[in-house]
Amino acid sequence: MHYGKFPALKDISFHVKQGDIFGFIGPNGAGKTTTIKILATLLEPTKGRAFINGKCVVNQPEEVRSMIGYMPDYFGVYRGITVREYLDFFAGAYKIERRRRRKVIRDVMELTDLVQIADRDAASLSKGMKQRLCLGKALINDPRVLILDEPAAGLDPRARVELRDLIKELARMGKTIFISSHILTELSDMCNTVGIIEQGKMLISGDIETIMSQVHPTLRFVIRMGGEPGDVKPLLGEVPGIAQIEQADNTLTVDIDGDEALIGAVVQALVQKGISIMGVEREQRDLESLFLRVTRGRLA
Repeated sequence: MHYGKFPALKDISFHVKQGDIFGFIGPNGAGKTTTIKILATLLEPTKGRAFINGKCVVNQPEEVRSMIGYMPDYFGVYRGITVREYLDFFAGAYKIERRRRRKVIRDVMELTDLVQIADRDAASLSKGMKQRLCLGKALINDPRVLILDEPAAGLDPRARVELRDLIKELARMGKTIFISSHILTELSDMCNTVGIIEQGKMLISGDIETIMSQVHPTLRFVIRMGGEPGDVKPLLGEVPGIAQIEQADNTLTVDIDGDEALIGAVVQALVQKGISIMGVEREQRDLESLFLRVTRGRLA
């Protein structure tokens, strides 16, 4: 995908299985929103194709739109229209028969907890309630696939937790969810698969546990030392199981190839050489550490 001569996407390829919650991660300017707009049939790629449930987003956009629910990162609500009327408008746009529409809208409002504010002006809602309303709009056609672009952006902690729980409930209902977010800790709680994009390239994608074992083949520990220890790496040359050692002043980063009990031998070797140990911490294997290891922090 190009904007003029600028390549926003560079031959990216990935697969999301039915029922997955797929976390789409990348720094600003990486190409996330461009990818999402292509999948939502809002932007036609300059080359290549994408498929949703076997339907091509380029050649079969109407069929794709009938199967997806799209929640953009920025969306508008209209003054002078209630929550119920807002959902009714989009139900009509999806050509849902009027005799079915009332039940469809009621079911969506119950799922998204909007029943008590059904007659409120949509424009007067809080940020969290507007996010729920937009998600309700995305669900009005009972889509098989949900495409959510930064759905938790700007929400307070309680609203984020509520939205996360709602997304997990939608996944339990059998929907495939493609979600972009900068809040990696929340994606860790929701997603079973992930894709990391940078500079328009998909760096890695697939099952989270599989990716973690590939990117983190060793256990990493951070050891904080007291005093002025000098260069301690030569002191650990005979300790078994060390894959890599890095030192920055009083901080030692040790990669262990094997059981975590091996870090005890490292600490013992340092203590025997007169090095005081202030603390030992194991680096967490989560999406944040995965993201930092895989990406380089460059936009172009």
